[in-house]
Amino acid sequence: MNLPPLPLRTLDLNLLKVFDVVMVERNVTRAAGRLSMTQPAVSNALRRLREATRQELFVPHAGGVTPTAAAQSLWPVVRESLQRLHDALESPSFDPGASEQRFTLAMADATAAMFVPVLLADLQRQRCSVNLSFVALTTRDPRPLLEHGHADAAIGFFPDVNAALDAEGPSGAMRREALYGCRYVCVLRRGHPLARPGALTLDSYCDAEHVRVNFAGRPRGFVDEALAELGRERRVIITVTQFFTAGVVVRGSDLVAVLPRSFVPATGYQEQLAVCELPFDLPGIDVGMLWHGRHDANPAQRWLRQAVVDAAARVAAAAPGVVAAGALGA
Repeated sequence: MNLPPLPLRTLDLNLLKVFDVVMVERNVTRAAGRLSMTQPAVSNALRRLREATRQELFVPHAGGVTPTAAAQSLWPVVRESLQRLHDALESPSFDPGASEQRFTLAMADATAAMFVPVLLADLQRQRCSVNLSFVALTTRDPRPLLEHGHADAAIGFFPDVNAALDAEGPSGAMRREALYGCRYVCVLRRGHPLARPGALTLDSYCDAEHVRVNFAGRPRGFVDEALAELGRERRVIITVTQFFTAGVVVRGSDLVAVLPRSFVPATGYQEQLAVCELPFDLPGIDVGMLWHGRHDANPAQRWLRQAVVDAAARVAAAAPGVVAAGALGA
C-alpha cells in the first residue's frame, strides 16, 4: 500500500510514539496508561495523526481498536524509526551494574528450568541491577510477540520459524542465533514395564497410553508427525502445555511422555523417572534465540543477547545430553 507522504515539517513526532503504543496494546485506555496520558489525549493524538496521514488507522470495537491495512503498513517503518532515534540518543555504552532497565525473555518451561538459574547466577556474580522478566511461550512462532514488543527475545526450538527465515534471507525483520542442541527421549515412571531393557519397541510404544506436550494444546505434534510418516499412531490420553506437567503425570501413572533429555534433571524428581531412547527417529532440538532486527544496534539489547549466549554456553557445558552451538553441525 502506498501511503501519502507525511508533512514532516508540521508533524509532531510524539504522535508516532502514541501510534506505536496503541498498535501494541490495541486499546486506547491501556495505551494511555503506558504513556502516562489521559484517554482523551491519546484519542486526540490519533485523530491528529489520522488527519496528517489522510488515512483511517484504527477501527473501534467493543474490546479496543483494530488497526487498518494502512496502520499495519505504516507500523514497521514507525517502529524502526523510533528505535533508531532512541539508539542514537542513548549512551553508546550500557552499564548493567548501574541500569535498572527491564528486559523480558520468552521461553518454554523446559528451557527456563535449565536456563534461568544459570543466567541468574551470571547476573548476580556481575552485580547487575537490571530487572529480568520471563514469559511462557504458548506457540512455536514467537514472532508476533517480538514484533509487538511484548518480549525482547525468545529462546526455544522454532523449526517452522527457522524455515521461514531461511526463505526470507537477510532482508527479513527477525534475527536469530543458535545456542545449543539436545534430543528428545521417552520418559516413564521408574518401574514401568516398558522401562525394562528391550521392552520399548515401536509396537509397545504405540500400544502404550501417552501424555502429549503441545504449547498451544493442539491435537498433533512432532511425535505424531514422525509416527505418521511410519504409518503409525499413538494413543494420547491427555494433552498438556508444559513439560513439567507431563513429568508430574508420568511420575504418578503408567502414561509415557516425550521430553527433552536435558530437562529431566531439572524436574527435581529425576530418581523417580526412567529415561529410554525412542524406538523411532525424531529430529533433535536446536535451541536458538530470536529477536527483532530493530534492536540490533541498541547497546542494552546487545548486552542482553550476549548474556543469553554466555549462559547458554554454560548450560551446554553442564546439562546432560546438551551440545554447544558450535558443535550442532558436527
